[in-house]
Amino acid sequence: MNNLKVILNGLIKENPTFVLLLGMCPTLGTTSSALNGMSMGLATTFVLICSNVAISSLKNIIPDMVRIPAYIVVIATFVTVVQMCMEAYVPALYASLGLFIPLIVVNCIVLGRAEAFAAKNKIIPSLFDGLGIGLGFTVALTLLGAVRELLGTGKLFSIGLIPEEYGSLIFVLAPGAFIVLGYLIAIVNKIRKV
Repeated sequence: MNNLKVILNGLIKENPTFVLLLGMCPTLGTTSSALNGMSMGLATTFVLICSNVAISSLKNIIPDMVRIPAYIVVIATFVTVVQMCMEAYVPALYASLGLFIPLIVVNCIVLGRAEAFAAKNKIIPSLFDGLGIGLGFTVALTLLGAVRELLGTGKLFSIGLIPEEYGSLIFVLAPGAFIVLGYLIAIVNKIRKV
């Protein structure tokens, strides 16, 4: 039951996008479609889970003086795995996400969870923390991408739902990311206060 609480914490109470407002660069840069948002979220989730488990395992071995550089090396290792797998198996998606994949290394969500949770907890809770925060990030990016894609192109996961002429290009462009994110944060805040 405690692990479920940790997962729900990342999805709702400490959602990195809607509540903590962390990781805004990939949030705004990769969510022009639901597929891009979901893919970026899943890639980050993989890195979060693996780096949390590795850092929790190594927390007593890593000296305090080199703690942050060591965390970055661990995170960079898993980002490299994700990057190479995406480039090999889904090159179109890899090209679409571009520079944002290697930037997961310096994503404040990943480094923050390594420092705040994994370095202070055991392996299994750290795994579930990475899963919860990662799922919260994935849900947020997918939702943001879905709204932008639907309002901008009339499609959802590239399936036409509304005639394209009713779409508004602004939602696919950068200003649309800010507009939709602002409304989604307001809706989430309203729901959390109920």
